[in-house]
Amino acid sequence: MHLPIDWYKELSDIGKLAIAYLLALPVGWYREKEGHSVGVRTFPLVAMASCAYVLLAHADKDAQSRVIQGLVAGIGFIGGGAILKSEGNVHGTATAASIWTTGAVGAAVAQERYFLAAMLAAVNLFALRVLLPLKMKLDARADARLEGPPK
Repeated sequence: MHLPIDWYKELSDIGKLAIAYLLALPVGWYREKEGHSVGVRTFPLVAMASCAYVLLAHADKDAQSRVIQGLVAGIGFIGGGAILKSEGNVHGTATAASIWTTGAVGAAVAQERYFLAAMLAAVNLFALRVLLPLKMKLDARADARLEGPPK
């Protein structure tokens, strides 16, 4: 059986995949530039794959709901792999949260929620890049309190 190809739909889907990829690229680029192990390849691929999975179930709202539930769990699993604990310190929670957010970017693009996708991508980059100096300052204060007064 030969089914005709709906080129409009196919090109629309390719466009959505490209948008998801491009929205996630700045976060991946920033993480890569800062020397993190999860970066320019992972973030765009997570967004694009999330978009694709939601597109695959697009016609059936029940199936789409199940796909999104699976994405939340699956991307959480990937993010969990980015979290490391050593010497009583936990590292990688921001990376894990960013991966999770990037999955939501892709799902939002698939549902044509472009403003939501762009806002998620922008807040993700803001939290990683702009809030880092604040986090470092707060961490330094906490370390100073733990060390006690100078001797």
